[in-house]
Amino acid sequence: MMVGEGFGMVGQPLQWFIEGRQAAAKILAVINRKPVIDSFSKEGLQPDAAACKGEIEFKAVSFAYPTATEHTVCKELSLMFPAGKTTAVCGPSGSGKSTLIQLIERFYDPVSGAITLDGVDIKALNVRWLRGQLGLVGQEPVLFQGTVAQNIAHGKAGATQAEIEEAAQLANAHGFITESLSGGYECEVGLQGGRLSGGQKQRVAIARALIKRPSVLLLDEATSALDNQSEAVVQAALDEIVGQHRFTTIVIAHRLSTIRNADKIVVLNEGKFEEEGTHDQLLAKQGMYQSLVLSSQV
Repeated sequence: MMVGEGFGMVGQPLQWFIEGRQAAAKILAVINRKPVIDSFSKEGLQPDAAACKGEIEFKAVSFAYPTATEHTVCKELSLMFPAGKTTAVCGPSGSGKSTLIQLIERFYDPVSGAITLDGVDIKALNVRWLRGQLGLVGQEPVLFQGTVAQNIAHGKAGATQAEIEEAAQLANAHGFITESLSGGYECEVGLQGGRLSGGQKQRVAIARALIKRPSVLLLDEATSALDNQSEAVVQAALDEIVGQHRFTTIVIAHRLSTIRNADKIVVLNEGKFEEEGTHDQLLAKQGMYQSLVLSSQV
């Protein structure tokens, strides 16, 4: 009777043990998975960063996200982003604008075609080196719990206080940091930057992107989530930065005010190239760009 009772008591823990093994196998499969694009790898070319001009070219690029392989986002796309110039990309929703940024950052690799930086296929470049030449400012700024200085310095390892303040001045953030925040650069931003307004968070994010002096600045609808007053302040900072032509700038457009003065505007439609030119040239063509302007979609 005691032996039978013992076997009966083993049943439930044995079931838990089996379920635990199955769960652990799934977790270990994720932990041991080797990513296709390894950002920690030391392999790949690492040219002299000072010589990087920042010219980016898409050569017949086709791409579909791994979770939706049946839907091709980019279709034989060929584009040129000249070094030192500002190129804006616009188009209807779902045309693949933000996908371009993810491909340049090499979060994904194209299914076919090639993307080059200064004539070199980015697949041949070291991933960490490549991303070190790119400065990304997204729609939703991501700040970490810590001080303003720490958040800006996160963009460059070993950044000095002088470099932090210089980047903040470029981003039009130095004024509010020193005048509006108690503690200045040592002010705690709170969880996810909760102690700062939307415009303040975005300017800190811009400073973080600028501190490493990128060869290419990527602006993915950087002002679209802000109210009109905050957008005006942030856009003024971006206009001043872009106007100096310190680097290649690629702007994913959300509002017309962000792209009117771009050196070149590229219009995409359903993952394909539609037209390109300056603001005035595209309006004169009376094509898709004019339709977007009239419908206030850009």
